[in-house]
Parts: sequence; structure tokens; C-alpha cells
Amino acid sequence: MAVNGAGSSGVAMKKKLNIGLVGYGFMGRTHSNAFLQTPRFFDVSYEPVLKAVCARSADRVKAFAANWGYESVETDWRSLVERKDIDLVDIASPNDTHAEIAIGAARAGKMVMCEKPLGRSAAEAEAMVAAVEAAKVANSVWYNYRRVPAVVLLKDLIDKGTLGRVFHYRAQFLQDWTISADLPQGGEGLWRLDAAVAGSGVTGDLLAHCIDTALWLNGSLTSVTAMTETFIKQRKHTLTGKVEPVGIDDASAFMGRFQNGSLALFEATRYARGHKALYTLEINGEHASARWDLHDLHRLQWFDHRDEGPLRGWRSIHITDGDHPYMKHWWVPGLQIGYEHTFVHQFADFLQAAARGERAAPTFRDGLATDAVTDAVLKSAKSGRWEQVAVTQQAAV
Repeated sequence: MAVNGAGSSGVAMKKKLNIGLVGYGFMGRTHSNAFLQTPRFFDVSYEPVLKAVCARSADRVKAFAANWGYESVETDWRSLVERKDIDLVDIASPNDTHAEIAIGAARAGKMVMCEKPLGRSAAEAEAMVAAVEAAKVANSVWYNYRRVPAVVLLKDLIDKGTLGRVFHYRAQFLQDWTISADLPQGGEGLWRLDAAVAGSGVTGDLLAHCIDTALWLNGSLTSVTAMTETFIKQRKHTLTGKVEPVGIDDASAFMGRFQNGSLALFEATRYARGHKALYTLEINGEHASARWDLHDLHRLQWFDHRDEGPLRGWRSIHITDGDHPYMKHWWVPGLQIGYEHTFVHQFADFLQAAARGERAAPTFRDGLATDAVTDAVLKSAKSGRWEQVAVTQQAAV
């Protein structure tokens, strides 16, 4: 890792962290923004340097590099991983590339960050976990909803026992962008509809977010019973030009049991007309309940049965004060932050943990735990039976 010495004033310079990004799509933009903004708002031990970005299209990757300030470009991820001047490899490319790049980067001794889901299956994720743990390199999966201040506040309330015994956890993630039968599958922008690239449909894409948050807030899921549906059975493939069977799930729903005895109800679909990204969760406990909605991400809806009778009811907590998670780093109380800030929070936590020689959750091992649940969901949808979730050890939070 490149490290600067003390300057002429005798003040030690921050360590430079040279970043190599793979992918220039939507997630490549969110990650790049986080790399740039983190040191401006958080006191981190590293100075992130946008050293290189890699993608297959030379012209487009050059344009991306110029826009975001990357110093150089590559068109082969292997060249990026082999570079001595790269400290961190960030994977923001399609799902079928995650394992090979992450394993190669870990073997090269690089820190690794990877978009979700970690692998297209738990088996693929296991190989990635083995690689980063054998190399003892810092690693993280971009499950950014763990870094929403309202969700972090909920985590704190749960851990303190404020809700009491938990009875129910429910979550849904609804979209509508694939309803048209004329939409093709495969290729840039539409690889999420190609099972060979994505691994699964909404189960690994949308439900994975819901599951990761649930495992973090409420502990392990032990068993599930699920159903999935593919509403459009055939679509033209962008790369072959042929009409081919669709292998992904368009909708997925499951019930489950958590290790703590609470019941789970999850749903995800891309066929909910009118919804673009409706992610909601609710948790019901012995003493209190809480709700959160991505569309209103700066608020936590809270009900506490112990409130005085005439005043008992749902309240809306505006998460903007300096004593709320992360908020002291931003604006004055009453002013909100948004989606992009969650990536800044995750990268700041990653850097601070790396400086201490620790790992910031969610690690690859945490990502494996989510993949074990999505595997069980897909297995149950085929078998029509309750399926056990493979036991995986989640990283300590």
C-alpha cells in the first residue's frame, strides 16, 4: 500500500489508498461518489485515490474515467488486479464476474469490495469467502441499506431490548420495470434478466437486500417455504437475437422462521405496477413496533405500548439530529440526506475498520449468509416444501 511520510511541517500524511474499480454502470457511479465524498465528511486514516477504472469498452471507460477523475483505465480486470499500484479492488460489474475477480484480487493481496449479491449461489460465495479469509484482506459487500441512519437507529433499539421479544419481521421490495413482454433479456443494462449472468431474478437482486437487513437486525433465518413465478416465459436475447426461455424469477415470496422464534414474511417483484423501488420493513415486538420505508428513508415510524394511554400511537421520528447515527457528519438538524449517503457511510466504516486491522460488516462471510437464504428460497420454490437454510457463520458486528 502506498504510504506517504511526514511532510515538511512534521505532520504525518494520510496513507494513500489506490482504488481500482471494475464496472462503470449505476453502481460504479455510486461507489465513485462515495470514494470522493468520504474524506470530505469523515475523518478517515486513508486518502482514497481513484487510480484506475476497468471495463470492456475502451471509449466508454475513458469517458467515465475523465468524468470521475480516475487516473488511468484498463479493459481487462486481470491487468487491473496485477497492478502493483492498486490497493483496493472494487467490483461493480455483473454478478457472473464477482467470484473470479474477487478471488483473483484476494490472491493478489488486494482489499476487496463487491456489489451484492456476493455470488450467484452460496457455493460461489463460499469460494470468495475462502479466498479473502486465506489472504487475510479487508473485504465488504455493498449492502448499503445497513447504513441508512434510521435503520441503524432501529438496530440500536433492537440490540438494547427496547422492543422486547420479537414476534414478526416482514419486508417487501417492489418494482415494475420488467412488465412489458417486449423487453429483451441479456446484454448491458438488461443482464439482470439473464439467469446465466444474474444467477436468479428478484430473489438474488431485491430480496437479497431485504434478507441482509433482516439477518443484521433480527438474527439468522433457519427455514423457509417459498414460491416464485416467471410471468413472461420467453424473451428475445439481446446478444443472440433469438427468442429464448427466461430463467429468472419475476416475483418471489417466502415465509420463514428466525432462530429467535419470530416469524418472517418477505416479498419481492418487478411486476407491481406503480412501484419503482418500494423497500419497506416492519418489526413487531413485545413492547414496541417499528416501520421503515425507503421512499421516506430519513424517518423511522415507531410505536411503543408503554407510552401513556391517551398519547399512545404511532410517531414519526425525523432522523436528522446530531445524536442520530452518522448525522453529525452532515448538515444542521432538520436537513435530510439521501440514498447516495449510505455508500459514503459504508466506505467510511470500511476505511476506519481497515485502519484498525478489523473488518467492517457486512463482510464476504455476511454476504454468504444471505446467499444461503436465497439458495433455500429458490430450492423451496422448486420443491414445494419447507427447506432448511444452510448454517453459515456470520461475522461479528
